[in-house]
Amino acid sequence: MNVTQIFLASTLYGTATLAAALDAGCLPPAGRRILLTSNHSPAPEVTPGLDAMPGFAALRTRFDEVLDWNAVVAPQHPSTWAPRPEDVPLWERQLRRSWGLGGDRVELVVESLQVPPAQSLCRLFPGAAIDVYADGLMSYGPTRFRLDPQIGMRVRRVLHLDLVPGLEPLLLTEFGVRGELVPAPAVLKVFAELADLAEPSLPPAGNGHGTGIGHGHGTGHGTEDEPPALLLGQYLSALELMSPDEEEELHAAMVRGAYEWGHRDLVFKPHPSAPAAYWRRAEAEAARLGVRLTVLDAPVLAETLYQRLRPALVVGCFSTGLLTARALYGIPVARTGTGAVLGRLAPYQNSNRIPLTLVDALVPDLDGPPQDPPADLPGLVAAVAFTMQPRILPDHRPGAEAYLARHLTPYARRYFGRRRLTALGLPGGIPARLAFLPRQRALRRAAHRLRRRLGRFGG
Repeated sequence: MNVTQIFLASTLYGTATLAAALDAGCLPPAGRRILLTSNHSPAPEVTPGLDAMPGFAALRTRFDEVLDWNAVVAPQHPSTWAPRPEDVPLWERQLRRSWGLGGDRVELVVESLQVPPAQSLCRLFPGAAIDVYADGLMSYGPTRFRLDPQIGMRVRRVLHLDLVPGLEPLLLTEFGVRGELVPAPAVLKVFAELADLAEPSLPPAGNGHGTGIGHGHGTGHGTEDEPPALLLGQYLSALELMSPDEEEELHAAMVRGAYEWGHRDLVFKPHPSAPAAYWRRAEAEAARLGVRLTVLDAPVLAETLYQRLRPALVVGCFSTGLLTARALYGIPVARTGTGAVLGRLAPYQNSNRIPLTLVDALVPDLDGPPQDPPADLPGLVAAVAFTMQPRILPDHRPGAEAYLARHLTPYARRYFGRRRLTALGLPGGIPARLAFLPRQRALRRAAHRLRRRLGRFGG
C-alpha cells in the first residue's frame, strides 16, 4: 500500500526542524510527502503566511507538494476550528478526494497536538499513525490538556532538538511515547541553508554593523571586527505575561545589561508581530549610553543571525533561541526578566512555565550574580511538571516529593507556588497544622512569622 505523509507546519523554525528530520532519515520512507501550512495569526487574510517567509523555498524542496490548511477550513480560523464527530467520515472522504490520497495509508507529522489545527487534522484521519515534532522548549513539559486516548495512543514518538542535553521530553509520556533526537549536524545544515539565502544586506559574520535591513542609533562606538550582542524580543505583552510598558522597559534593560557586560555594538531582533513602539525605549537607552543599536526589520530566524552575525552574546527573556544559541552554536547567552514573569504566570498550568524554568535555571542573569545550575535538572523539571499537571502525570508524585524534600532552597521556591504545593500536599506547602487559620490579615501575618521560625528549625 502506498504511504502518504502529511506534515503540518505553522512556523519557519518548525519547518526547518522537519527538513532536518527528513535529511537525517528520522522518518520512514513514503511515496508522497505533503507539507500542509497553517497561518495562526489573528488576521491570516492580511498577514503573510509561512510560504512567504525568506528561505521557505529552500525548505519546501523536501516535500512533493505544499497545501494551505487555512483554505481548507475557511472562513473558520485554523486555531479554533474542530470537526464535529459525526462529520469526520465526510471530511476524510472529501480530503482524500481533493488531495488525491485515494486509498493511501496516511501518516501525520504535527506540532502542538493538544490543540487545533494539529488535533483537528488527527481527528480527520482516525486511522493514521502520528509523529509529533517539538517547536521549542514546551516539549520538555507535560501535555497541556488531557488528551483523548484515541489520539494519544496513535503517537509513535516526539521528535525534538537537543536543546538541553541529557533532558528527555515529558510531552505525551503518559502514553508511553518516547523522545527521539533530530541530529544536530542535520539541524545546523538546514539553518546554514537559510542563512545563505537571507537578505544579501544582512551583515556577515564578524561585522556587527547592520545596514540595509535595519536602522542604527547611537554614537557608533562599535568596531568593524567587534561581534555584536544580539537582543531577542518576544512580544510578551501579546501573551499577557507583562504590560506593553513593562516590555518596553525589558528591552531597555537588555541594552543596559549588554552595555554593562562590555558590549558597544548591539543588534535587536524584534518579534515579527510586535509594533515599532516596543523598541523605541531601547533605542533611546542606546543613544543615552552611546552605543550602536541596529534594529532588524526583516523577518529572519534567530538562527540565521547566529550563522551570519556570529554574535558575542545573545540576550533574551525566555526565548527558545537562547538555548539554541548555547546548545547548537556555543554562543554565550544571558537572560533578563524571567523572575518577574515566573512570579505572575497564570494559570499555574500555563505551558510557558517549563520554558521559563529551564531558561531561568540554566542561563546566567544579565543583571544578577552568577547562579550555580540546579543539582538535579531532570528532577526539577519533573517536579514542576507534576505540580502543573498532577492528573496527567500521577506517576511523578514520588519523584516530586523527593525533589522538594531535598532541593527546595529559597532560590528554588521561585519555580513553585506555595499554594499549589499546599493543595497537592507536597513538601514546601503550608503546614497542615496551620491550615485551619482564618483569612484575617493579622492572623496571616502571625502565621507567616510562625512559618519562618519553623523553617529555621526544620519545621
